[in-house]
Amino acid sequence: MNGRGTGTRPQRVPLPMWVRPMLASGDGFPQDAAAWAYELKWDGVRASAYIQDGRLLRLLSRTGRDITVTYPELRGLGPAAHAGQLVLDGEIAAFEQGRPSFEALQDRIHVSSAAQADRLAARHPVAFMAFDLLHLDGLPTLEIPYQVRRELLDGLALSGRWWQTPPAFTGLTGAELLEVASQQSLEGVVAKRLDSPYQPGARSPDWRKVKRQLHQEAVVGGVNPGKGARAGLVGSLLMGVQTPAGLAYAGRVGTGFSDSSLRHIGQRLAPLRRSASPFATEVPAEHARGAIWIEPEVVIEVEFAGWTREGRMRAASYRGLRTDKDPADVFREP
Repeated sequence: MNGRGTGTRPQRVPLPMWVRPMLASGDGFPQDAAAWAYELKWDGVRASAYIQDGRLLRLLSRTGRDITVTYPELRGLGPAAHAGQLVLDGEIAAFEQGRPSFEALQDRIHVSSAAQADRLAARHPVAFMAFDLLHLDGLPTLEIPYQVRRELLDGLALSGRWWQTPPAFTGLTGAELLEVASQQSLEGVVAKRLDSPYQPGARSPDWRKVKRQLHQEAVVGGVNPGKGARAGLVGSLLMGVQTPAGLAYAGRVGTGFSDSSLRHIGQRLAPLRRSASPFATEVPAEHARGAIWIEPEVVIEVEFAGWTREGRMRAASYRGLRTDKDPADVFREP
């Protein structure tokens, strides 16, 4: 990590307050497989860990929100790192029967009370899956190639009950690893170009995600009130995705909710009522009839069967809230 072509030692800099996470595109697997590494997707929420002198200073979400108090079991990551300064990029995942479960994470991601977080950590612990290294002992690593960053990360030997460095695979194709992901019921695969720098805040084709199932983030723009057994609760959510012309209507979702998720999302949306539709495109009359319009500030994730010609999701099923996602960044996945 010497200065490029000068033989001089690079200047050390303070630990950054926040590095905006680099994002993956949906461009599909590359053709030149040998120039890429492949990682498994962990079906959790993005987070970056900031460590100094053996202490976890802060854990930040994809949007820069401080979530340190939410995951007290990850405080031990600081002393486990054995480095003066570190910024780690990774994913927080919850596991059921040894497999990551986004649904199992839902009880954890909304918590801001330290006492409640401690209780939930004892019952439903999470793990931090580190996959990139952005700063090491006073030296930013953003400009060095992904392959070198991974070697430095692997050299930290982060392995514990609540944190791991999952492997990056080379010498195989993305399709081969996606088959492994399918066999293990994992979410999918991310391909990363070996010679690529880390590009803060960019959605870059140097990182490419391929999901095993169709998942989509969506912005909630309205609610159809529940009836019968769901009276007083959410019946279905009216969803949208961002376009250059504004929030485009993308269908509704009324299945996949647990009793607790129905109550929680109803409470979350109640103060966001507005008088008019937030959608820039037409909402079908049967969906708009009796709808309660909502300020487009809440992001959810759904699983679905495919897109219709009208740009709506078929057979959508609710998976959970995405408090780590900015509504302005929610676009239709390729």
